[in-house]
Amino acid sequence: MPATPSDISAAGIVVAAGVGHRLAGGRPKAMIEVAGKPLYKWAADALREGGCERLVIVVPPNSEWRDIVATAEPDALVVSGGATRQQSVRNGLWALVDDPPAMVLVHDAARALTPPSVVVNVLEAVRAGHRCVTPVIMLSDTVRQIRQPGEASQMIDRSQLRAVQTPQGFDYATVCRAHDRAAQFGIVATDDVTLCELLDEPVWLVEGDPRAFKITTPFDLSVAQGLERS
Repeated sequence: MPATPSDISAAGIVVAAGVGHRLAGGRPKAMIEVAGKPLYKWAADALREGGCERLVIVVPPNSEWRDIVATAEPDALVVSGGATRQQSVRNGLWALVDDPPAMVLVHDAARALTPPSVVVNVLEAVRAGHRCVTPVIMLSDTVRQIRQPGEASQMIDRSQLRAVQTPQGFDYATVCRAHDRAAQFGIVATDDVTLCELLDEPVWLVEGDPRAFKITTPFDLSVAQGLERS
């Protein structure tokens, strides 16, 4: 259990430990550049500009990348990630345990072009008392649900659906408890608000941004490059 925070500080965790096989960039995904700047740097700068006073950058478990990022980001705490995203986030959270912030934002480096305004939206919601916050956007595509193979599909009312983005914001102690419980019971989730929801924490939604799309494939990378050139 982390110590009690002494102030209302906000820390940001950049999850940059993924290999990125689908991107096929010859290096870890977060180290690939858009407009001359690595993806992790885009994410880190957005967190800083949006109000995070401290940063943790979780990098691939390789001393070479840890040294490179630590040199480039001397004001950040650089730690090694785990075998999964969930383990990497937990490593980032526990890097703050000796001097815990009141709030923490967890941001995927793959959502590199997220504007600082989204960070502001999330932080404001956590400061207002919501302990589990995520930015979202409305869906523009028609969505259908697949049933059993060979059966007809079913259209879903997209007006009730939202696409989830990062950074996700939390009361620090709450998200630490959620990750500890997940590690204890072998619970796996694709994001951190879901782990908090399993503690019966309501998930508060704030406005995201289309630019916070996830860069996963070469096509996504081309879109990101085009946006920065325009």
